[in-house]
Parts: sequence; C-alpha cells; structure tokens
Amino acid sequence: MGILAVLWEKWREFRRDFYKITLAAVITPLMYLIVFGLGIQTTSHGEPYLNFLIPGIVALSTMTGSFGAVAQNMSVQRLYEKALDQVMVSPTPLWQFILGQVIGGALRGMYSGGMILLLTLPIRTGLIFNGWSVLIMFLNGTVFATLALVLSFLAKSYTDAPRYTAYIITPMSFLCNTFFSTESMPMGIRQVVAALPLSQTSGMIRSISEGIGFDPMGILILILYLIAFSLISVAFIYKKKNL
Repeated sequence: MGILAVLWEKWREFRRDFYKITLAAVITPLMYLIVFGLGIQTTSHGEPYLNFLIPGIVALSTMTGSFGAVAQNMSVQRLYEKALDQVMVSPTPLWQFILGQVIGGALRGMYSGGMILLLTLPIRTGLIFNGWSVLIMFLNGTVFATLALVLSFLAKSYTDAPRYTAYIITPMSFLCNTFFSTESMPMGIRQVVAALPLSQTSGMIRSISEGIGFDPMGILILILYLIAFSLISVAFIYKKKNL
C-alpha cells in the first residue's frame, strides 16, 4: 500500500502539471534533434546521423526525466516540507516509500522517452523499437531515479539539486554515446565513459533500433548500478531514522 500511495501522489502531480511536464520533456530533446539531426546533415557509421541520434536522445530523455522527477521533489520534501520525517514516523515501511519513488521516477522517464519516439514517428528512419527497448528504458529510469534519491539525501539546500544536474547529468548527456560514439574517445577515458549507465542504455537501444540485437551485459551493468544506488539510498534513509 505504501508503494501505491507514492505512485498515486506522483500520478496526481503528473495530472496537475501535465502540460508543464510534457513541454519540459520534449523541448530540449527536440532542439537537439532539430539542430544536430536535421540542421547538420551528416552520416555516422555509414548511416544518416539522425538514425544514430534518435536512440541516444531517447536514452537521454529517460535519464533526465527520471532524475528530474525525483531529485528536486525529494529535496524539497526532505528539507522544507519535512515530509520525509512524517514518512519515518508513519507505519509505512521505508522500503515501500523508496520503491514507490523509484518506480514513479522511472515511469516519468519512460514518458519522456516515449514522447521523443512519438515526435520522431513521422520521420521514416526505419529504426526498430520493441519490448526490449521499453525494458531498457524502464531500467535506465530506475537507475537514475535511485541516483536522484541518493543525491537528494546528500543535498544541504534546495539549490544543490541543480548543481548535481550540472555536475553529473549534463556531462553524461553529451559524452555517453548520445551525440557521438564513445569509440572516438581516447583510450582510458573511453572505457570509463562506456561503463556509465547512459552509455550502456544508448548502446543497447541503438543496437536494437538497427535490428542487430544487443549485448545482455549492458542489462547486467544497469542492474549493478541499480543495486548499488539502492543500497546507498536505503542506508541513508535508515541512518536518518535511527538518529
């Protein structure tokens, strides 16, 4: 019931701010598609650059959508509304609260990615998106929603959330196999960036879109990130409860 309560809160927030959320989800990715995909006519790996770009933008949107849905919301609830303190003294198990936040954030990320797919549907690219694509989008959303939870527990003020976006999310947005392949990076840096969750997500969605399948190791890497971030967030919230 705790999970459903959190998801119901997220649903009411989504309904209330539907137009704002939708515009925020599509404006920046749409600008990327127009400027890089349509404005700059080039090729990548022998294919139109737009075919390379769209899967990366979809992965990017699931990241920013899920992270943004949790990071600022949780920071405000914890620091100003003190809603987290109320959850701690309520009968609701804390793991249900955490899981509800993660699922809600992941669904918001999938909505952002789905809007990009909808916008690019009229463009005849021949790209393939299937159930595996949806699963990877959801898994990527859970990873970054959980990361947002961790960072929201670390935040000392409401202004820390935008800083975390600038320090972590923005660099990954441009470097992690979205706008150009990690193969073009120098040795050492290439391996580090390629191991990041967004790089894995972009690579898998792009491989599926090209009809060549994907490496299951990418899913394992995302699950490892999810487990690590989940354990850290659980440790933070239970430590605060036991203070």
